[in-house]
Amino acid sequence: MSRIQDLFKTKSGKVLNIYCTAGYPQPDSTLKVMKALQENGADIIELGMPYSDPLADGPVIQESGGVALQNGMTIKVLFEQLKKMRDMAGSSITVPVILMGYMNPVLQYGFEKFCADASAAGVDGLILPDLPIREFETEYGSVMRKYGLDFIFLVTPETSGERIRKIDALSTGFIYAVSSSSTTGKDKNFAEVELYLQRLQDMQLKNPVLVGFGIKDKATFQSACKYASGAIIGSAYIKALDGNPDVESTTKSFLEGILK
Repeated sequence: MSRIQDLFKTKSGKVLNIYCTAGYPQPDSTLKVMKALQENGADIIELGMPYSDPLADGPVIQESGGVALQNGMTIKVLFEQLKKMRDMAGSSITVPVILMGYMNPVLQYGFEKFCADASAAGVDGLILPDLPIREFETEYGSVMRKYGLDFIFLVTPETSGERIRKIDALSTGFIYAVSSSSTTGKDKNFAEVELYLQRLQDMQLKNPVLVGFGIKDKATFQSACKYASGAIIGSAYIKALDGNPDVESTTKSFLEGILK
């Protein structure tokens, strides 16, 4: 059983997944940010691999990815940084870690090599929004399973019930419920979002559901948690880091605002 699955067995609600961009705000910030998130209450760390054409990401995360690319962040550099994240004496990362990114750079790196290196570094799961279900079934899913990596699919309010059922059957870890069809970081009408989450809850899916896109503060986090196992926060945290060199105190203050 993976760390992600273990987490949901021990914590059934109010799971907080925080997104951060690898190599942001500084080239060597990755582990520093991850440690600060873990120490201040994040249950899962979703680590974004910066890419020049991020389809699902809003302007805040796009900008952080651009900074990270200028900082020299690549998949190879990221795996070098993560090499010892699970075994550093006294300061190891123990929470589940998910890599989020896009297929183009992963394929350039080599898909099986990517999965092998991710697993060796202690990564628990992958989110690749532009990987089609069919290709997952016929080609890539078996490689992920070979290396013990959970795969998280996204669903939206427009996703049909039939497709949600199929995604639920194929997913391991959790299902990422996108709160609307817009990009990350946009404000949402949470009355409409709650109707959609109620529909997912009524389907009694086998996988837990985490809500993302538009979760930015205590109120939206708590609203999401009424109908889901937890939520994912990205753009709001990246905004908090922007221009604040003290990663530790910024992260502590941000997470206290969500959890306290």
